[in-house]
Amino acid sequence: MIILITGTSSGIGLKLAQDYLAAGNTVFCCGRNKPVLHQLVTPFGDRAIPLAFDVRNREDCLAALTALPELDLVILNAGTCEYIDASNFDAASFERVIRINLIGLANCLEALVPKLAAGSSLSLMGSSSSYLPLPRAEAYGASKAATEYLAKTLAITLGKEGIHVSYIAPGFVETPLSDLNDFPMPMRVDVEFASRRIRHGLERKQSEIHFPRLFTGFMKTLSLLPFTWQRFLLAKVLMS
Repeated sequence: MIILITGTSSGIGLKLAQDYLAAGNTVFCCGRNKPVLHQLVTPFGDRAIPLAFDVRNREDCLAALTALPELDLVILNAGTCEYIDASNFDAASFERVIRINLIGLANCLEALVPKLAAGSSLSLMGSSSSYLPLPRAEAYGASKAATEYLAKTLAITLGKEGIHVSYIAPGFVETPLSDLNDFPMPMRVDVEFASRRIRHGLERKQSEIHFPRLFTGFMKTLSLLPFTWQRFLLAKVLMS
């Protein structure tokens, strides 16, 4: 397969790129950190192609991606997280998260959707935080809730053209980004588990890939409750 993955400088994106390359695929490895990208691709020869650009910049995305060949699989994984104190709301922080996680997604979609044909797949990296409103995740959660909506809408519209679209909703994964969290992360998994679960789901063209199942299943179950119940239960959990 010919695959493109954004956010391959670290974390889940890096592990996915390594695993797909090890399986013999050709992978366009995208990110902003040129030294890390070149270190990633060196062991795999011509099958690994580094692409350094900033997803926040539409012109940068189009320049880097427009000339690419037709792709079998696109995984839009690039993202960031900043937590907000709602009583002292930081609009600049909110904008930074939205620009990378959502506007960056749109910039990539503009360039890459034309590279997808019938039988190909597109996957958007979200988060289990899209299932429930969580304190301090105003920016991150909002961006991932929008990503979930976007993925499901694209699944309908692009599905008519034979393009499969999936939404990925991990729980906590051991990455440099999650290492910055200053709170407990229940059922956190490593990137090996995350990559294996994502690749398994994409191979089977699952519409929604969420893991670990016990954690994300609990989140999804709570999301079915009325909001007043959600708020009550979350307050109890967070205060305990």
